[in-house]
Amino acid sequence: MEDALPVSLYIHLPWCVRKCPYCDFNSHKAGSDPPWDRYVSAVVAEIEQEAPLASGRSVETIFIGGGTPSLFSPDRVASIINACRQYCSLASDCEITMEANPGTVEHGSLGDYRAAGVNRLSIGAQSFDPEILKILGRVHGPAEIVSSFEEANNAGFESINIDLMFALPGQTVSAAEADINRLIGLSPEHVSWYQMTLEPNTVFYYRPPPGIPGEELAWEIQQAGSSLLASAGYEQYEISAFARPGHRCRHNLNYWQFGDYLGVGAGAHGKLTDIDKNVRRYQKPANPIAYMQQVEAVEVGAVLAKVDPDDLGFEFMLNALRLVDGVPVSLLSERTGLGEGALTAIIEVAVEDGLMDHPASGRLRPTTDGFRFLNELQARFLA
Repeated sequence: MEDALPVSLYIHLPWCVRKCPYCDFNSHKAGSDPPWDRYVSAVVAEIEQEAPLASGRSVETIFIGGGTPSLFSPDRVASIINACRQYCSLASDCEITMEANPGTVEHGSLGDYRAAGVNRLSIGAQSFDPEILKILGRVHGPAEIVSSFEEANNAGFESINIDLMFALPGQTVSAAEADINRLIGLSPEHVSWYQMTLEPNTVFYYRPPPGIPGEELAWEIQQAGSSLLASAGYEQYEISAFARPGHRCRHNLNYWQFGDYLGVGAGAHGKLTDIDKNVRRYQKPANPIAYMQQVEAVEVGAVLAKVDPDDLGFEFMLNALRLVDGVPVSLLSERTGLGEGALTAIIEVAVEDGLMDHPASGRLRPTTDGFRFLNELQARFLA
C-alpha cells in the first residue's frame, strides 16, 4: 500500500434501546440480554485479523459508531481500544471518537469512557424540542442533552460534537433557530447539523409524519441555522459539519478526501488502495449473530472487491464535493489513479451551469448553488 495514504478504523456496535423511525443505519433493538461480551470478543478478534490490511501504516483515527455505543460499558469499550493499541500502530495523536445518546449512558460515567481512551465524544441530541423528540422516537428529553453535555465537558474530552437535525415534522424557521440557539448555549467544539430525509427501509419512509418541510422551507431553515452558527464562531467545512478552529472531525475528513479505512463489526465497510491505485471495498455481515458466528468460525476475513475504474470518478466526487473548500485538483489522481483530465467534460458543464468553481483555481469545489443542489451535482459524475 502507498504509505502516504491515511488510514482510519471504524468499529460498529449495533444495538440501541429501540429503533428510531427515521434511522436507516444497521442498528438493532437490544432487548433484555444482548450478548455484549461475545460481541466484544468477536470485535477484538477481528481487529487482530484486520490490522495487517493497514500494511504497517499508522491508524490516524478510530470511530466507534452504532447503534448506541454508550450502551456498552466503559470496560468493554476499553477492551476494544486496548485491542486497537495492541494490534494496530496508532498515531500518537489518534482521534478516538465514540457516539453516545443522552439517556443511554447506563453502565458508567462519561469520565470512565474518557479514561478508557475515548478523546472525542459525539452526542446524538437531534432536537431540543420535547414534542419533536417524541415524534422521532428518541429515549431522551432536552434536560438529558444538557446533563450529558455538561458531564462530558467535565470529563475532559478534547472535543465534543452534538448531532442536530433540521426540516423536522412541523418545524418552522423560528423553531429551528431555537434549537440552534440552545446548542450554541452549550458551546460544543463541533456541530453536525443535517437535514432529516426519508430513507428507504425506515418507518418514516412508509408512514411519513405530517408537516415535514418542503424544499424551499428546508433551504430557508438551513440558511438561517448556518448563519447563526457562523455568528457563534463555527466554520462550516462540509455540507452538514461545523467546527470551531482546530476541531474538524479528522475521521470524517478522511472519508470525504477518499482516504482508506478498515471496517470492524456487524455491517461495517472498509476501503483499501494498493500501490497501483486499485481501490477495493469490503463489507461485513450485517446481522450481529451472523457476524459473531463467522468471526468465531474464522470466516469473516475481508473479501475485497475491486471498484470498477469507471465508478471511481463518481465515488471520489461523491465525497469531495461535500466539502465547502472541495479538494486539490491533484487529489483526484493521487487517490484514484485517474488522470486529472478524466472528469474534465463533466466538470466544464458543471462550471457553465454555475454548480462548480473552475478547476483553474486549483481545487475541485462546489459553488453556493452546487452546495444547494448537491445531489444533482454529484449525480452528474455517475458512469
